[in-house]
Amino acid sequence: MQTNKIGFYISSAFVALALLSSTLFVVDQRQFGVVYSFGQIKSVITEPGLNIKLPPPFQNVSYIDKRLLTLDNADTEPMLTAEKQRVVIDWYARWRITDPSQYIRNVGLDENAGAVQLARVVRNAFQEEINKRTVKELLSLKREELLSDVKREVLAAVKGAKPWGVDVIDVRITRADYVDAITESVYRRMEAERKRVANELRSTGAAEGEKIRADADRQREVTVANAYREAQKIKGEGDAEAARLYADSFGRDANFAQFYRSLEAYKTTFSKKSDVMVVDPSSDFFKALRGSGGGSAPAPKK
Repeated sequence: MQTNKIGFYISSAFVALALLSSTLFVVDQRQFGVVYSFGQIKSVITEPGLNIKLPPPFQNVSYIDKRLLTLDNADTEPMLTAEKQRVVIDWYARWRITDPSQYIRNVGLDENAGAVQLARVVRNAFQEEINKRTVKELLSLKREELLSDVKREVLAAVKGAKPWGVDVIDVRITRADYVDAITESVYRRMEAERKRVANELRSTGAAEGEKIRADADRQREVTVANAYREAQKIKGEGDAEAARLYADSFGRDANFAQFYRSLEAYKTTFSKKSDVMVVDPSSDFFKALRGSGGGSAPAPKK
């Protein structure tokens, strides 16, 4: 009997603890706590701490993130600009839930539901604003004006007749580019233009090189001609001076002149070791060798 009482007390304690734990819940400082009663929102806990509710199924609690959230675009569908150019943009939006009751009623029970709907609204706003602008305006300083208009349209959508209970802090473009087909075409045109410029520079360089080489050849020819002319002038002056000296020397001694001319004739005649000549030694050609004929060279002694 005593054992049954102890078991009853222990069981009752466990039941009480379970009942107590089902009535207590903790709200983190990064979350909202939403208390439901039979599917209806009973209360929203915005401050962190320990709170009490009725046990299930009378009341339940769910949590929604209150931090600043980031929504990144993962859509690659192109958009049309004012000049009908197809561009692809990457963007992101920073947003947060400010009113959990409105958010749950008009959007969904978690953050993913809001992200899906917000992505659709932001993309439509971008499409509408990009349709009004050219690619140049999209890439220039007017981008800030575009982002401001997109944010204004998004805020108008989320705070309209059925408020979402969210606030959009910022919307930014991370990349804007043509679609792949147009990008490839642009790259090909850029490559062709660069090749054209390179060929033009090569042609200009080749023409300039030919001009420089022609000028250098002309200068070389002029320099060689001037040098040859100067050499011929000096040579002529030397020959003239030599002839004068020879004439002066020959005029003083006729025998020496005759002897010198004979030596020059021998030098010219016997220019090679292999030359063989059959001549008459008594000829006047060998007079200088014989030492006769009144020349200035004395006859060899016997």
